[in-house]
Amino acid sequence: MGLLSKYLLAFVLISLTLIPTAFAEKNILGEEISILDIDVLDQEINKLNALNLSTSESPSSKTLSYQSNKAEINLWQRIYSRFEIKDENNSRSKKYEDWYSARPEYVERMMDRSQKYLFYVVGEVEKRGMPSEIALLPMIESAYNPIANSRSKAVGIWQFIPSTGRLYGLKQDWWQDKRRNVVDATNAALDYLQKLHALFGTWDLALAAYNAGEGTVSRAIARNKAKGLPTDYAHLKLPAETKDYVPKLQAIKNIVSNPNHYGLYIDPIPNKPYFTYVDAPAVIDADLAANLAEISYDEFLLLNSEYRRPLIRTNEKTQQLILPISSADTFIKNLSQNEKPLVSWNIYQPKRNEKIKAIANKFDMEESDLIKANDLNPQKIIKPSTIILVAKKEGEETNANQNISESKIQKDSKSEDSAKPNKYKVKPGDTLTKISKKYGISIDELKDINQITSSDIQIGSILRFQRNN
Repeated sequence: MGLLSKYLLAFVLISLTLIPTAFAEKNILGEEISILDIDVLDQEINKLNALNLSTSESPSSKTLSYQSNKAEINLWQRIYSRFEIKDENNSRSKKYEDWYSARPEYVERMMDRSQKYLFYVVGEVEKRGMPSEIALLPMIESAYNPIANSRSKAVGIWQFIPSTGRLYGLKQDWWQDKRRNVVDATNAALDYLQKLHALFGTWDLALAAYNAGEGTVSRAIARNKAKGLPTDYAHLKLPAETKDYVPKLQAIKNIVSNPNHYGLYIDPIPNKPYFTYVDAPAVIDADLAANLAEISYDEFLLLNSEYRRPLIRTNEKTQQLILPISSADTFIKNLSQNEKPLVSWNIYQPKRNEKIKAIANKFDMEESDLIKANDLNPQKIIKPSTIILVAKKEGEETNANQNISESKIQKDSKSEDSAKPNKYKVKPGDTLTKISKKYGISIDELKDINQITSSDIQIGSILRFQRNN
């Protein structure tokens, strides 16, 4: 590549990083997840193509295709050798190939992050006889980030919204959010996808329904049937995001199969498990668990991201944590030899009208630490009927191992359920899409609860979020 071409490419890549996005979020590690507005994406890809920058030249020494080393068995080969979904290469998939190609660092982070979870996901997909492409879906859902959150309150690598998560057994409370548990969320997602495939008969329609809801796809099929039109994925009138959903997966398939072609490098992943379960005490500090395993706190969180508090606890006698296989024995050994307290927190029930600052002072805590540990709203008074976590004083016995009724727990001011009323009065400018995203409920469920057959809603009408008993 000539010097001028290098400068042009650098200019384009820098420009792409400055493009406004539909939304951008950062996870706990400070990494940004961005979803480009479709129109903006089209404009920028056209600019890139106009420069006529070829990627066909010889790659750098780092950009080696793992396909050239057939003797090395790695997880990527296992995945792409079991692709079953029919290829649909078109302008939409090409658009996303170009998008990923222009962001090698983003792709590298995503692929590196997936190494922790991919072996497990692939194994579960194969057990169910599903196409291996399904294991790549979290790349377009969350970039394989278990702590990813969206504007629609979707969480985890599979991006379950609260209502669908609960429907598939993913518990969400003050202590934990199972949507962020890679094992539980994967099993729930595969259950859901298998149900959708049984309902629609093809994987592209099942994937569309996973993105937009089965009701959206069913209604699109019904509309085409009524007009005598084809009812396959390509001919359905679907939301723009849903029309791009399968092409995004196709782009990822193509990149995984031949990263060299796109000027990208993907590290081989050993075809063996990364993590395992270990037995742990019923109550233990999260940072202590990480220390006993001799791994970083970030590493621990990425494997145990379901836990929302600095104290990990259960009302059972024991619990299980997820650790790298290489750290499991270390944790067990260090735990058996540990003589320090396992818990540095106590449970406290605030007095009536007791302020956050007063509580922090009482337990020699920084106010900010108290707020962070409990996700408190500094503008609101804590209800005296609830409990919070406070720092345990030196020499003091912990009470954090007591059985706790869910009704006694301080409700998270930022939680999905706290933001959702029982009923909602439709205002000017409201749509079902806006309401569903705001309150973390699928459009299909909202329609079902309120017995709505169309997408039209009347100003002043009352929508319910829960079924009548």
